[in-house]
Amino acid sequence: MSMKSFKPTLISLVIASALSANAFAEEPIKNISVGEQFTIFGENTAVNSLPGSAHQLTQADLEKFDYTDIMRSLTSIPGVYVLEEDGYGLRANIGMRGTGQNRSEKVTIMEDGVLAAPAPYASPAAYYFPTAGRMQQIEVLKGTSSAMYGPRTTGGVINMLSRQIPEQELAGQLSVQAGQDGFAKVHGFIGGKGENISSVVEVFRYQADGYKDINHSNKDTGFEKNDVLAKVRYNTDDDAAFYQEVEFKVKYSDEDSDDTYMGLTDADFNADPYSRYSASQNDNMATEHLQLQLSHVIKLSNRFNLATTVYHNDFSRNWYKVSKVGGESLGSGGIDIAAQHDQSPTGIIDVDIKANNRDYLSQGIQTVLDADFNNHQVKFGARYHEDEMDRFQWVDQYALDATYNMTLTNSGIPGTDSNRIDSASAVALFVHDEWTMGKFIINAGLRYEDMTIEREDWGKTDPNRLTTPAHKKNKLDVVLPSLAVSYQLNDDLVLIGGVQKGFAPPAPGNADASNEESINYELGTRYAKNAFNVEALFFYSDYDNMHGNCTVSQNCSDENIGEQYNAGAVKVTGLEFKTGYSVDFGDISMPIDLTYTHTKTEFLNTFKSDFWGDVNAGDDFPYVPENQFQFVVGLAGDVWRTNVLVRYTGEMRSTAGIGDSAENIDARTVVDFVASYDIADNQQVRFSVDNVLDETYVATRAHGSVMVGKPLTMSVGYQYNF
Repeated sequence: MSMKSFKPTLISLVIASALSANAFAEEPIKNISVGEQFTIFGENTAVNSLPGSAHQLTQADLEKFDYTDIMRSLTSIPGVYVLEEDGYGLRANIGMRGTGQNRSEKVTIMEDGVLAAPAPYASPAAYYFPTAGRMQQIEVLKGTSSAMYGPRTTGGVINMLSRQIPEQELAGQLSVQAGQDGFAKVHGFIGGKGENISSVVEVFRYQADGYKDINHSNKDTGFEKNDVLAKVRYNTDDDAAFYQEVEFKVKYSDEDSDDTYMGLTDADFNADPYSRYSASQNDNMATEHLQLQLSHVIKLSNRFNLATTVYHNDFSRNWYKVSKVGGESLGSGGIDIAAQHDQSPTGIIDVDIKANNRDYLSQGIQTVLDADFNNHQVKFGARYHEDEMDRFQWVDQYALDATYNMTLTNSGIPGTDSNRIDSASAVALFVHDEWTMGKFIINAGLRYEDMTIEREDWGKTDPNRLTTPAHKKNKLDVVLPSLAVSYQLNDDLVLIGGVQKGFAPPAPGNADASNEESINYELGTRYAKNAFNVEALFFYSDYDNMHGNCTVSQNCSDENIGEQYNAGAVKVTGLEFKTGYSVDFGDISMPIDLTYTHTKTEFLNTFKSDFWGDVNAGDDFPYVPENQFQFVVGLAGDVWRTNVLVRYTGEMRSTAGIGDSAENIDARTVVDFVASYDIADNQQVRFSVDNVLDETYVATRAHGSVMVGKPLTMSVGYQYNF
């Protein structure tokens, strides 16, 4: 069940003797750093100067509300859609510009510039997501800005920047937080910079008992998650002939969460929205994640920097959760357990619990050469990558008696439910040129990917994998061009526009082996002056073919899990708008921020599939609201701050179609509040309330039944810095 032996292929970028220090008679550039190479924007790049849609959540932005849920943080960025599931952000569902949100599979997720999904080519559904609460910065690119990053280039890129080594000789932080429903968080780091050796160690733990109650049970519905990070860096002396840095990063995390896919019927939701059926009392997700990363940067000359990273990600998970009750699948629209008890002569119901046991491996090597040719800033990049998902599952059978106790009646044999390996290998090359020509900046890019995606399936009758497995293989290569132009009308106003080819590879379960391909356009403007900024962008995505990947979270039948369906031609159009202003009242300031996204989606042909159901030309996509906005207003003095956030998500369909439906997700407005006070220069206390108005709302029906959103939750915290 292990991956085929990994043979790293270093794709060398051979630089001629012109790379010597005297190749260009220009002022020497500053020494580069490993940390800067992890970022998309770079330490000295203004977001306003980037082509296309680009947004950055700085450390100050993230600390404003101090969310541990990545989806609450990302709603401040236009064109991003999130779909709540567990209420704490453990299962991130993120989409961009009309792409599906399911497990963030249509978005390229990175940590420190490295692909972070467990198997981004072979199985992109991200049941692992980097712990957002420990991140220092989050970068989001959409459209033409994201063209350098793959393998999925239609929606966009999220790059999460982990804790960087402090610039001081010694620095650190300790913060603690406690709140309702047993919520608790401990976060601390310590590190410092030496003359040649620097390091940092960080620990992050958070947990909760959960806000749902299992019927007839005292078991919790919460989680515990631990995340430990360490980095060590060596750098040469500043006056070395070739300044270099080498950094080693190791990160380990684990999670134990009593989570379920089992939602409620509409009637039970209306009666008690925060209840959970007793059949889900044994549901549990257990995960472990190990990341190793070795990065090297070298200043080859005044004009050239070369950065290389070798990475290894190992992720294992077993989501032990109800799949059938009384022979009825969870996708039937909610299971009425009380009625099943009444109809059973013995009062006993059979419950199937599936061990969704999987191991993932993702590893590779990537290198980027930055070249400065005066008015041309050029990047040459290469990556060799391998990943796999090893699915080795079984089903245990239980009896749920009339007193709602569950007794194991039959232990399944591992490998008798799903028993296969999906794997991929890929070579990616890109070149990107930023050409400054007067008031014009032209960004032209070309990305090439050559990939092989395979499946070996032993079926349900060969758990020892003794026979020759059924084999599927998709081999393809693709060339992806992009072009973006910005024009500086004056010092404050920029016009931007661009076009790119979007792409996602076919999964092994795609019988037609069809790529997801689109042509994506954007046009808009940015204005920034003093304390005021505004951005408006129109986008249009014209799909030749859109993918839908069948997962349990999308309510697919057992026999179709892992299959991929083609929707054919699809159109997505929209407007992204963001503005901010800070009003100065002297000793008090009032920052204001508004984010708005309008989206129209349309299937352009009629078809049937197990993923989308019966679709007619003209139907809207599921789970893409036509309107969503977020408004944040704050007040800040010398030692205190308060902020109120109002988040509106418009009505959206849970299935493809047009207009009203009993299964639509109603519009909702959720309000969050936070206040903080500095009790000393290096100490702060904080009071937070999520969902101040205690709005009760349907978060999703993606699992075939109703899942409720997070209720009002208060917490207090303390932070100490040194």
